[in-house]
Amino acid sequence: MLSYQHAYHAGNAADVHKHAVLSLILGYLTQKAKPMSYLETHAGRGLYDLGSAESSKTGEAKLGVDALLARFAAEHPYRLAVEAVRAAHGANAYPGSPLIARHFKRPGDRLQLAELHPQEHEALCAVIPGSEVHVYKEDGFPWAARMSPPTPRRGLMLIDPSYELDHDVTGIPSFLEGLHRLWPVGVIMIWYPILAGDAHLEMADEIEAFGYPRFVRHEVRFGKTAKHHRLLGSGVAVINAPWTLEADAEAIDAVFAAG
Repeated sequence: MLSYQHAYHAGNAADVHKHAVLSLILGYLTQKAKPMSYLETHAGRGLYDLGSAESSKTGEAKLGVDALLARFAAEHPYRLAVEAVRAAHGANAYPGSPLIARHFKRPGDRLQLAELHPQEHEALCAVIPGSEVHVYKEDGFPWAARMSPPTPRRGLMLIDPSYELDHDVTGIPSFLEGLHRLWPVGVIMIWYPILAGDAHLEMADEIEAFGYPRFVRHEVRFGKTAKHHRLLGSGVAVINAPWTLEADAEAIDAVFAAG
């Protein structure tokens, strides 16, 4: 299915959580001079306009980045990434994870992105020049296996499917096992929604039970949600997480606990 359009949800509370954790990991990986790879299975269009009709229709960004960004410390890597993108693209701009990754990219780092949706793929290619990134019009799951291990081997893969298909839930635990075997040193981060009825927590429990090295699972619940919205919270699971991630994520807890 290719019906999901993230423009309606860009900058919501789940994006804030996901991108804050992503920024912490990227900030850690880029502290060392060694080059790294960044791979993303469901990249989206990369840049979103929070003044668009789609964003205005749901109002999710108002309860997300609009309400939460100022609660992050001025030097937090997530806040710095968002502010840098807004300095380049305007006050209503919101970076998808590809632009957050590009914010941290250094010479020698390699960005590789997969996006199957034709319009989203076209928009992504327009936002990030081909000289800076390799964009593939492919299904992210088989693409991820084909690309692993990447060169350089040091790096991070973000897995962020739409969860439109049942397989996006049921197939992920075994997919991660296979991916970890192909790339045992890679940092692998997967985002998952927390919905009414906790439908996706069984998947997260199964991932955690595998016993991955340096495994970090971080979840937040939202104090407020858009009307009739089923998304109650946001979770990430990270394999081979930076040693600092668990402690650094406490600042994210404080952001969401404030309201």
